[in-house]
Amino acid sequence: MARLGRDFAWLWGAYTVSALGTWLALDAFPLIAILALHVGPGQVSLISAASGAVGALLAVPLGPWMEFRHKRRLMIRADLVRFAVLLTVPVAYAMGALSYLHLLVVAVVVALADIVFTAASGAHLKALVPRRHLMEAGGRFETVSWISTAIGPPAGGALIGVFGPVVTVVLNAISYLLSALGIRAISAPEAAPPTRIGGTRRLAEIAEGWRTIAAHRGLRLLFANTVLVSALIMATAPPLAYLMLHELAFTPLQYGLAFGVPCVGGIVGARLSRRLVDRFGRRGVMLVFGAARVPWLIGLALVGHGPGGLLLIMGLELGLITCMGVFNLVYVTYRLEHVDDGKVARVLTAWTITSRTATAAATALWGVLAAIAGARAAIAVAGVLILATPVFLPWRRPIQDSGSSGRLPMMISRETSSPSSEK
Repeated sequence: MARLGRDFAWLWGAYTVSALGTWLALDAFPLIAILALHVGPGQVSLISAASGAVGALLAVPLGPWMEFRHKRRLMIRADLVRFAVLLTVPVAYAMGALSYLHLLVVAVVVALADIVFTAASGAHLKALVPRRHLMEAGGRFETVSWISTAIGPPAGGALIGVFGPVVTVVLNAISYLLSALGIRAISAPEAAPPTRIGGTRRLAEIAEGWRTIAAHRGLRLLFANTVLVSALIMATAPPLAYLMLHELAFTPLQYGLAFGVPCVGGIVGARLSRRLVDRFGRRGVMLVFGAARVPWLIGLALVGHGPGGLLLIMGLELGLITCMGVFNLVYVTYRLEHVDDGKVARVLTAWTITSRTATAAATALWGVLAAIAGARAAIAVAGVLILATPVFLPWRRPIQDSGSSGRLPMMISRETSSPSSEK
């Protein structure tokens, strides 16, 4: 840590507390909707769908706006907005005034702030850490991310069981405040943001992120693949939560364990990723593990009661997350390496907006499907469809293989709310 410097230590500390808060509050809003507001599977899915869709829509013009502003300041403001808006949930709950509409509004605001933080953090990190140390920095963030996902959900489930459904929302809000303070403590002067080119049309600036992705074949294929995989995985999260908590009567603690313990696979996968790339090359690792991460989802439709059902979920999630741990680090590194510094915020914003919109649409559709055909049927349909997504991996034309190049940490892991999401 000393080699990376004091400023990186502050950033790492901010990320650590923030990541832990996020995973303590895994699916907090769906849990509140089920346990406190007693809504059905369709309404549970709508929380994720509406927040993702509206947040993404509002974020469309933000890419160029963020590109030409100081990223650290944007990160702090995003953290403070999330802190303030999340605190309204426990306050309303304590007053007996919490409503489904309130949850929806808060989810939308948090989703929008997430997109701002995601895009700003990627560009900020690339400027803060010297390229020769990016691999080491990436390893530290990856370890924190997967440890948080491993211990956060079961701890959050236990806390909910003891203190009620909003306790993890309070802790998550506090984590955002601490994150803002940690980022504020970074003393290194931030590099000046890129200068806007005079005469460039606003619509052209907004579209630049998507245009950059579309113009690069490797980015274009990975964009299609990761967006579809994320959407299908996340679309099953609300039906699976309803199946486990309502139909199968698992406790919140068991629910947290089911998704927390398998995240050990993410730590293993991330640590194996570099060794595998060094031995087999980037393209081979990307193809094999990009395809290997998709067969697991369909098995979740077969989950049954009791310890056997819980172990089945853990086993399936372990396989999925281990493969993701290998694949994600390779693809995220490739993405940042092939985007010009002056376009990082716009590309990450475009990527996040598209992923959020696709996830929102899929989540809404799967909520309707779950309401009509049942949670198991909805999960099974997603499990079958995801088997086709490897067609969007770069099978025919090799991606440039720079196996030992610097790797960037996934400071975007808060894009989704489930450990089984594309981080």
